[in-house]
Amino acid sequence: MSEILDVDLLAFERSTGAARRAVVDGVARSLATGFVYTGHDLSDDLLDTAYGMLREFFALPAETKQRFTVPDAHGQTGYTGVLVETAASSDLPDWKEMLNWAAPIPVGHPLRRRFPVAYPDQLLPEEAVPGITDVLYRFHEAIADLQRRFLRVIAEGIGCHESFFDDMVLDGPTLTRAIRYPPMNEVGDAGHVWAGAHGDINLITALPRATAPGLQVRIGDRWVDAAPPDGQVIINTGIMLERLTNGTIPIGWHRVVAAPGYEGERHSVVQFCHPRPWTVLSPVPSCCTPEHPQRFSAITAADALDEVLYQINLVEDARRVAD
Repeated sequence: MSEILDVDLLAFERSTGAARRAVVDGVARSLATGFVYTGHDLSDDLLDTAYGMLREFFALPAETKQRFTVPDAHGQTGYTGVLVETAASSDLPDWKEMLNWAAPIPVGHPLRRRFPVAYPDQLLPEEAVPGITDVLYRFHEAIADLQRRFLRVIAEGIGCHESFFDDMVLDGPTLTRAIRYPPMNEVGDAGHVWAGAHGDINLITALPRATAPGLQVRIGDRWVDAAPPDGQVIINTGIMLERLTNGTIPIGWHRVVAAPGYEGERHSVVQFCHPRPWTVLSPVPSCCTPEHPQRFSAITAADALDEVLYQINLVEDARRVAD
């Protein structure tokens, strides 16, 4: 399989029989690349408003943005400056800055008590961009709902009931990340790129929009531009889904690079759909056969995330790559 397909989540939800199975089949074939494009019912007004406010935030002076950095948050909330996050495959930090947020859960919730790193107090730049908190939380929930629904297509595709992932992601530490990639001519000749080659740690990732090209997908030994039809959402697969499916669904390896001669900046917002940290990631029986014996041992989602946060340089007191 060498092509990213365009499927329709809404057709899956509204159909039965052969039409529904056709969507499931299309998703399964496309995810051989780790990527798929899908139709959706997200509000254009909400997307426009959220992106506008985020651009307003990133245009603020550096010292203002730094006020929204959260110590020891490991990139799970607040602002992260340029040349911090580093692809696990590289020793050169990415040329990007980020604003991160998630849906808060009650202080007394057992998930928050047991996994405080995954559920930090959220900090959004309300005082700098009035009204942004409400908009970004509504944006987060809209994308999270889309991802939960798309996981039902994947569940049927791996031989499970459509509800297989529902409890797994309930109150999970799903993270939304707004990213600004500054113009490449500002970085000099140090060899940095917008984002080095990597696979996401989570189940699936959704990218509803970007302001410029740059996302590339690795298919075989080639890097291919991700070019979704206008208005479609990009979905890619992560390490946790690969483990759960025994490699039936591979990791969607990708990078973000400026096209030769492009001198502008790039904005995007991605959301990483995570299972609850106590989830045991072990291959489901339907994906283990005599032809494809079990490849992965069990590991909790919390342990898998902790390892990757270290590898990508987001553990403040244990940087893999020095500042």
